[in-house]
Order: sequence, then structure tokens, then C-alpha cells
Amino acid sequence: MEDWLMKKTLRWKFIFFLIVFLAALWQLSYTFRYSRMTKEELANLEPQQRKSLEDKTIHLGLDLKGGMHLILEVDKTKLTDEEKKGATDRALEIIRNRIDQFGVSEPTIEKQGTDRILIQLPGVVDRKRAKELIGKTALLEFRLVEDAEAEQNLLTKIDEYLGKTEYGDSSILESNPLLSNIEFIRGDFLVLSEFKKTVDDYLKRDDVKKMIPRDRTFLWEKAKEIEGRKMFPLFLIHSEPVLTGAAILTADAGIGTPNNPMGVKVDLTMTRKARAKWSAITGANVGKRIAIVLDEIIQSAPVVRERIPSGRSEITLGDASMDEAKDLSVVLKAGALPAPVRVIEERSVGPSLGTDSIRKGVRSILLGGAIIIIFMLIYYGLSGFVANFALCLNLLFILAVLSAFRFTLTLPGLAGIVLTIGAAIDANVLIFERIREELRTGKTVGSAIDTGYKKAFVTILDANLTTFITAAILYFFGTGPIKGFAVTLGIGILANFFTAIFVTRMIFDFAVTFLRIKRISI
Repeated sequence: MEDWLMKKTLRWKFIFFLIVFLAALWQLSYTFRYSRMTKEELANLEPQQRKSLEDKTIHLGLDLKGGMHLILEVDKTKLTDEEKKGATDRALEIIRNRIDQFGVSEPTIEKQGTDRILIQLPGVVDRKRAKELIGKTALLEFRLVEDAEAEQNLLTKIDEYLGKTEYGDSSILESNPLLSNIEFIRGDFLVLSEFKKTVDDYLKRDDVKKMIPRDRTFLWEKAKEIEGRKMFPLFLIHSEPVLTGAAILTADAGIGTPNNPMGVKVDLTMTRKARAKWSAITGANVGKRIAIVLDEIIQSAPVVRERIPSGRSEITLGDASMDEAKDLSVVLKAGALPAPVRVIEERSVGPSLGTDSIRKGVRSILLGGAIIIIFMLIYYGLSGFVANFALCLNLLFILAVLSAFRFTLTLPGLAGIVLTIGAAIDANVLIFERIREELRTGKTVGSAIDTGYKKAFVTILDANLTTFITAAILYFFGTGPIKGFAVTLGIGILANFFTAIFVTRMIFDFAVTFLRIKRISI
């Protein structure tokens, strides 16, 4: 009766083990499939299909996959006390939205202290583009533009004043320090790139600022190629916007502008509430210009031809690339940052360095594992083979759990796996030594195995529990690399306990119950 019950229990144990084993293999099959696919094959997958596959694979950390590590600081110096409250939290959410739309897989975006934000972007190699996307304030405004006559009069007035203050005689040619750097072409005031700083310095002088009406300001439009020369249009515009980026419902990158069929653009659609206001603004300013201003730089200043009731508009980007148009649409949809941010720490890991780290980490695991496997086979014979089988299962279960629960595998995580290999063998050594002691007293194989496992259980539980508690503390109170180490160590301890106590015992019980062995190679 006892033998029948033992066999029945073993069958259920084997079924449970088989389910766990197959589930682990199934989970890792996604990682195996993903790792064997080429970039072209991945590009041919449907976006949803690719995202689903990536979600089920083992996620590699920054140090293994390569990418960017940034720490940003929110500049609150120009904010009021009321605006400072929650400014970092708002900036964090806006940056998170931008990164999500940028398409980075498994980014890390966390608040540090009161005014800093930690960002880790695995797999990102275009550092400049990513930094511009993240750090751009993206304050979008629609402002009315003064007509050319009013701008001409003000520029002439400023020029005469500068001529008198710098040369004392406004009648000589050299006494036009401002206008001599400005050209009037097809209704626009244009400045060559090499003279832009000179004009800008004049207009920023405190005495010149006093000559500009308080509700007006000079702003530059982005550079244009005119008659083979790089020139910057200069506009006199209203200081206060008639609409802001809050009025934007959607922003979509596209191709084809009125002046260039291949020119890139961003199509804007306004909210229902803003459409009526936009309709009234455009209706009252037919024949005039409205500047579309992003972060104090005019993107375009189209002439209003008729009232626009649909709430649609567009930003023409000239010779910009499609990537730049997409990035602009991303930041416009995500919204403007509540305050400027500056990069105070930046690190990057190239893909080749990440691959090299993986290769060295895997090599250390294989080398350490091989030494242990050989030692166990020599010292414990066939029982060493059982321990080695448990060791391989240990690695399988660690990787499967990392994949299933979307933990990130880092370089310190690989170190945690190496440490787990040692802990896994340590448990088996304790068990085997206890079994040896029982066999020396003259007990049967079955009795020696049963007593050996019982006596070793408390020691193994105590060792694994204390290590697991340490891993938990490291995970909850540590950051970055420490967390990566704690994750694999914690998972490895649980897998080790399962394989050492459950799996190896099941194999020995099977040999005793079904194979009726009388001696054991240990």
C-alpha cells in the first residue's frame, strides 16, 4: 500500500515538474525566435505583432543592449512659487509621453529628488536626436505679425539711433550699423547667416529694447536658402500669442507643402473649443500674417488668405528631414514642458560594447558552470549528474521568469546568475554529504535519501531565506545596477530551492521506487 502511494505521489510530482519545465521552454521560445530574426525580418512584422514579441522576450538593460543614460534637472528659477509645485512631476509625464511616442522599448524614467529626472533608453544610438526630443521645451504659440511698413519704420528708427550713438553722423554710409546688415527681398527682411549675430546683439541692447513697443518683439524665423545664400528672416510680431499649443488636438508629420511637393510639414488640428477662436482670428486678419512660433523661433509665417473655420493649420519645415517632422509632431502632441530642462549627467553605451559585455558574461557563466559540472561528476559520480541537471534547470527557470515577468537583465544581473550557480551546487553538496553520512551508518538507499533530505532541509532553507531577504532589501532600497543584481539573485534562490529540494528528490525517489536500485553512486 505504501509503495503504491509513493508511486502515485511521484506521478503527480512528475506531472507538475513537466508542466513547469514546458512552460519555461515555451516562454523562452520567444527570446530564441527574436534573437534569430534579422533587422529586415523584424521590420516586416506588423507593429502590434513586433511589440507583442518584444514584450515576451528577455529585456536587456542599458549595459548589455547599449543606449543612453541621462539625468535631467528642471530649471525652476523663472517659475512662480505656485508654478514650481509639481513642475518636476509634470515634466516627467510629458517626457514619458514623448519617449513612448518616440518608440523606445522598455525605457526607464524616474524622478530623483525634487527636481531631477533619470532617463535610460536601451537601444537608442542617435544621441543628438533623442536629447533634442526630450529636452525641447516645445512652447508652441500663434502670434500676429506686424506689416512690413511698421517693421521698416521701427528698424529705421533704431538704425538712426545707433548711427548717432556709434558714429555721431547719420549722413555717412557707415552710420547705418543695423540696416546695412539687412536686405529686403520679396516682402521679407532677411539677414545673412554671418551677420545674424551682429543684428541680434544690436536688438538685444537695453537702450534699443526701450525703443521697441512693450507689446511687440523681434523674432527670427529658421534659416532659409534664398538665391543660394543661407538667410534668416526677421519679423516684428506681437508679444502675446492669440493661441498656444494647448489648442492643438493632433499633430501629424506629412509631405507636400504649397511651395514644395516634396517638402515636409506638420499638419495641426485644433480642439473643438479652439476652432471657433481660430476662425475668428483668421477672419479678422485676412491678408495679414500669423507666425507659428516654437520655443521663440518662428517656424513659418503664412499669410491668411481666408477665414479658417476647420481649425486646421500646418507648419512647413522646408528642407528638414521626415524624422525632424515626426519629432516635432511628437513634442507638440505631448505638450510643452512647464520649465526648461538641462542635462547634468550623460552616459552612453554603444551596441558593440553591450554585445561584448554579453559575450564576456555568458563566457564567465559557461566557464564557471563547466568547472562545477566536472567537479560534481568526479566527486559525486552519477549523483553529480543529477546535481548538474538541476543546475541547468536552475538557469532555465531564471531566464524564463525574467522573460515572463518582464524583469530587465543587466550586467550585474549576470553576476547574480554566476553567484546563483554556486548557491545551487552548495545546496546539493549539503544534501549529498548528509546522504553519505546516513549510508555509512548502514541504512538502505531509500532510508538514507529520505533522512539526508530531511536533515539538510533546515540548513538549506535558512541559507536560502537569509540570502533571499538580502536580495529583497537590495531590490527595494537599491537603484540601477544594484536592482539588476538583486533580481537575478532573488529569482535564482527560489529556482535553486525548487530544483534542489523538489526536482533532485523526485529523481532519487524515482530511482528507488521504480528502478529498485540497491546502491547509489554518491
